[in-house]
Amino acid sequence: MDLKKYSGYIALLLAMVLIISYSIPFIKDGVGHSINVALGPVVDQLKIPFFILIIILSTITALYSSLIQKYTIDYEKMQDTQERMKEFQKEYREAQLSQDEKRVKKLDVKRDRMMKEQLQLSQQQFKPMAYILLLTVPIFFWLLFRLSTDTSYIAMPFFGASSLAAGILGPVPAWMLWYMFCSLAISQVIRKTLNIGGL
Repeated sequence: MDLKKYSGYIALLLAMVLIISYSIPFIKDGVGHSINVALGPVVDQLKIPFFILIIILSTITALYSSLIQKYTIDYEKMQDTQERMKEFQKEYREAQLSQDEKRVKKLDVKRDRMMKEQLQLSQQQFKPMAYILLLTVPIFFWLLFRLSTDTSYIAMPFFGASSLAAGILGPVPAWMLWYMFCSLAISQVIRKTLNIGGL
């Protein structure tokens, strides 16, 4: 079996397994406890508040996510394919409007080829996602483990002061929303610095 051919699907399967593990308490608690044995004493010694810990971890997450994407995704090829697809769609629409059946049939063959190319690019994006989740899911497990003994509050824009464990956007807890805000903001700076194209 050619593993390279199926690497995108394998990466997607791994990502799904990691996400499912979030709902299995003994895995979630076990991983969280193991990381806490190593890093907990450092955080406790330095007396790092939970919301600052989230900023630190979201910065680390943004950095390795950006680096993984930079070295696993061919952004030039992706942009080139997107441009060619735009041109093709315009050409295909013109052929349909002019009712040129011969030209439409010829373009149908080209469309199949381009669709395969787009599918390969989509599969290419599964690989970095799996690597990123492999590093990020344990971080989330550790934060959940630490949160079980933390009673901190945070003042969130538009939401006001709230317990970090409380749901403030439907079921989404304050700590997770804060993590997403920090990670997105910091990753934009990192991506700009590293000159990484948009997905």
